Amino acid sequence: MLTKAPRGTKDITPSESYKWNYIENKFREICSLYGYEEIRTPIFEHTELFKRGVGDTTDIVQKEMYSFLDKGERDITLKPEGTAGVIRAFIENKLYALPQPTKLFYITPCFRYERPQAGRQRQFHQFGIEALGSDNPSIDAEVISLAVQFFSELGLKYLAVRINSVGCPSCREKYNEKLKNYLESKKEHLCETCLDRKDKNPMRVIDCKNPTCKENITDIPFMIDNICDECSDHFEKLKEYLDEMNINYMVDKTIVRGLDYYKKTAFEIISNDIGSQSTVCGGGRYDGLVEQLGGPKGVSGIGFGLGAERLLLTLENNNIEIENNNSIDIFIATIGENAKTKSFSILSDLRKNHISSENDHLDRSIKAQFKYSDKIKSKFTVVIGDDEINKDIVTLKDMRTSEQTTIKLSELTNELKNRL
Repeated sequence: MLTKAPRGTKDITPSESYKWNYIENKFREICSLYGYEEIRTPIFEHTELFKRGVGDTTDIVQKEMYSFLDKGERDITLKPEGTAGVIRAFIENKLYALPQPTKLFYITPCFRYERPQAGRQRQFHQFGIEALGSDNPSIDAEVISLAVQFFSELGLKYLAVRINSVGCPSCREKYNEKLKNYLESKKEHLCETCLDRKDKNPMRVIDCKNPTCKENITDIPFMIDNICDECSDHFEKLKEYLDEMNINYMVDKTIVRGLDYYKKTAFEIISNDIGSQSTVCGGGRYDGLVEQLGGPKGVSGIGFGLGAERLLLTLENNNIEIENNNSIDIFIATIGENAKTKSFSILSDLRKNHISSENDHLDRSIKAQFKYSDKIKSKFTVVIGDDEINKDIVTLKDMRTSEQTTIKLSELTNELKNRL
């Protein structure tokens, strides 16, 4: 057991970590273009934050959270998603007092107890953005645009943007009554989960994957057909902005999102993989969440979250290769103890000039050192022995072209700076 990772967790070794670095750096780059700044919140929070923020009736709170009492008898939970912690930090650090909107992004590990499967682990990694302080549909359009640009620049070509409106407290209250009456008339056809949801969170029934439920609720009323004038105007303006940016979208009445805090805009981005479909991103507007978590009234918000594991799997399914650019600039092969000792002053000078460099630590033969240099993909190799030290001359070999150049050992750093 000591040498086996817990179920639902996975080591990210150097053979994979370069892919993670690539998508993380790309996400940071795109967020920066849109004026979003990084926020880092604790890996655990008070359990009450997620109960109030995510919702008591959600599967996350009811079934999936890693919660425990710490040594001070405080009820603590490893964060199952990113938004609630960001909103808590927004309130605690009084970010609402700064010029608005507040535009934040995060890259964080999250934890949910669920059955591990491809692209889904119990410890997973979430990328997300949160834009707080504006209820204008223009920022909804910006959030969707950022996600689309991120996926497009990663090379995903077959993206489908699906949008919906899940209304506001005013129109949803009337709609929920209508929906509950409908579900009551269908209760003999509902699965156990939907029977539980029909009173607590009836909109979640629309999201049910049970074939029997889906067959028997084909005429279910949808929220978007029952929204108020304000929500309708907001949704129409969102579509205008998306049209202006040439973002293709479709209205999908079945998008309800799994968390309680969503209002008005809800959206998903689907990658139409070769032979399959994969939801790579989901998000929406959560006006009222800041107040619900103890912050000031009237602070609106919108954001999205995406799973890094699922994204990497989607890139793989679309045959999108991420090039591994990790390599050493130069390997210094040494002959004899004097040369090995001398190599450390050379290595020190190279590294201080930000030239990555390596030497041998296993007392290999010169032939084996060259093989090792090739395996670690070093761009250049030099051999240093007593003669080279005495004459201040080395042969620099370009490992990519096999071209060899004789240079002064004392000029090695400058020569590499010119070539790299």
